[in-house]
Amino acid sequence: MSNNETKNPILFFMQESWLLLVSAILFGCLLACLSAAWQPKIIQNEIDKFNALAGGLLSEAKGFQNAGESISVDIGKGKTYSVRVKKGTDAAGNLVGWAFVCEGSGFADKIKLVVATDAAFEKLAGFGVLSSNETPGFGDKITIKDGFYQSQFKGAPVTELELTKVGDAETIDSRIVAISGATVTSEAVVKTFNTFLLPIKEAMAEQGLL
Repeated sequence: MSNNETKNPILFFMQESWLLLVSAILFGCLLACLSAAWQPKIIQNEIDKFNALAGGLLSEAKGFQNAGESISVDIGKGKTYSVRVKKGTDAAGNLVGWAFVCEGSGFADKIKLVVATDAAFEKLAGFGVLSSNETPGFGDKITIKDGFYQSQFKGAPVTELELTKVGDAETIDSRIVAISGATVTSEAVVKTFNTFLLPIKEAMAEQGLL
């Protein structure tokens, strides 16, 4: 019997692969350090993008502050999504509207939206896309500010929305006309609104914000 055959298999594995194990540990530590170093920057970038999108939807708002407690929204399959509603105020400190982040499943990946409403939480001020990887030329049309799709949400009522393939996109109501060739993405946005809007409004009323 050879020496290799009599060696402890675990000891033999360690002797043969120590360099790989050390390299994996070093690279893991490096990635962890880089992630920790970049995390504050990533968070700040998202905050800045939120403020830019929300500010574009609520043009009178000069700043956004947290309002009330975090709201846990049931998104199905036993999962919840934590929402922190922010109040938009003008230069004098007067409330001009509300804004928050919500998320849904699109055609390609998660779609994260910034949604804004009026001060009474009765009408939508519209939405902006915080992040999306939808199909270029089709689903990514949801990202076009003041485009065919986004414009339908400005002034629409805070209620259950309905997606339709045909209709008048210039009529502002609860019916949203889908983007041609991107029905799945269009439906994902409407479904996200329906998942978040009314539960958030109800929770805000319970907190005495409305």
